Amino acid sequence: MDENDVTKSVSAGKNRVIESDRRSFIRKASLAGVASVLGAGALLKAPFAKADNGNDKPKKGDLDILIAAEIAEALAVTTYTNIINTAEFFLHIPVDDQDYLKGALQEEMSHYLLEQSVTGHPTPFTSFYYPVNMFKDAQVTLNTLVLLEDAFIAAYLVGVRDFSNDDFKVTSARIMGIESDHRTLARVVANDVAPQDGGPILNTTGSAGIPESVDPPNNNGYERTLCWTSIDQAVAALTPFANKTAASKAGFDTSKPFPFVSFTPTLPNPLGVFGSFAGNGC
Repeated sequence: MDENDVTKSVSAGKNRVIESDRRSFIRKASLAGVASVLGAGALLKAPFAKADNGNDKPKKGDLDILIAAEIAEALAVTTYTNIINTAEFFLHIPVDDQDYLKGALQEEMSHYLLEQSVTGHPTPFTSFYYPVNMFKDAQVTLNTLVLLEDAFIAAYLVGVRDFSNDDFKVTSARIMGIESDHRTLARVVANDVAPQDGGPILNTTGSAGIPESVDPPNNNGYERTLCWTSIDQAVAALTPFANKTAASKAGFDTSKPFPFVSFTPTLPNPLGVFGSFAGNGC
């Protein structure tokens, strides 16, 4: 599988997914997550049910974004977990690269738990599908990782635009900045892939659908929005990773779903702790 295959299959799959399947996925994500939360009244018990400035509890639109973010973060946790635990190339990259990936895993889990603390409900999707040879072929793994980080960045930028209060907007921007770190550092890792694993990898193919040189790894002057104006677009982009029918149509390997496993994270540095929705944690 060459470096374009994963992006071609993702793009082709998204184009071929029937509209009813896409609507069904979005409806499941929102109804199974949001409606059940509201019906159970769990939102009122969540530790961050209100922003620190006393704003009202999250609105329906806020919850739609947060449920989509939970799905994305659960997918991120699953991706990093399996890179660390199962990808052969991980054992052959420099120790500082390994530490970066381990730190990213802790950060993504922290994001997930923060969002769950607001919704009061776990991700409605607890297992994920990936392109063929994911975690076996370093090029496929890093292409997919960069593509996902592109999507996470764009999704949190939707949150910056559409959240109903400033505290949530700032929090979305704070998480988006970490996802940007992850995208850049994934491209650093690419150049450090060992020869026995097909390295060094000189290009990664993310959301743009074309190979982009990893020199320099921080090749964005501004974050890419992917032209997304609604959180539904972010959910639709994740469909092949979370829905078996869509995964099959995208050419993904559906023989082995990878489960999301929650855990208690330890952030790499106490200076980076969340603090509060008011922006505390300087």
